[in-house]
Amino acid sequence: QVQLVESGGGVVQAGGSLRLSCAASKIIFSFNTMGWYRQAPGKQREMVALITSAGGTNYADSVKGRFVISRDYAKNTVDLQMNSLKPEDTAVYYCYAARDHYWGQGTQVTVSS
Repeated sequence: QVQLVESGGGVVQAGGSLRLSCAASKIIFSFNTMGWYRQAPGKQREMVALITSAGGTNYADSVKGRFVISRDYAKNTVDLQMNSLKPEDTAVYYCYAARDHYWGQGTQVTVSS
């Protein structure tokens, strides 16, 4: 049973922007800190950004000032706006619901130089 559904990945040139979106059920969305993680080939999965149910945020140092995480309580979605993308941002991006330990299926982001 799919709990989290991601969308918005793709291929973009360095310096460009992409917006990822993660849709969840209302119960999952309302009671979980939500986040985005990423995994590049040959590397461990790493946290990119987190947002609590109260709206508090936390970012990896590598994306601070470039990425913005937000949540839409009307749509039960968590979005990741990615600006000034770099080739090192290339990875599979996963949506995560922290309390219930749910992961999305992942969406590929490729940044070309």
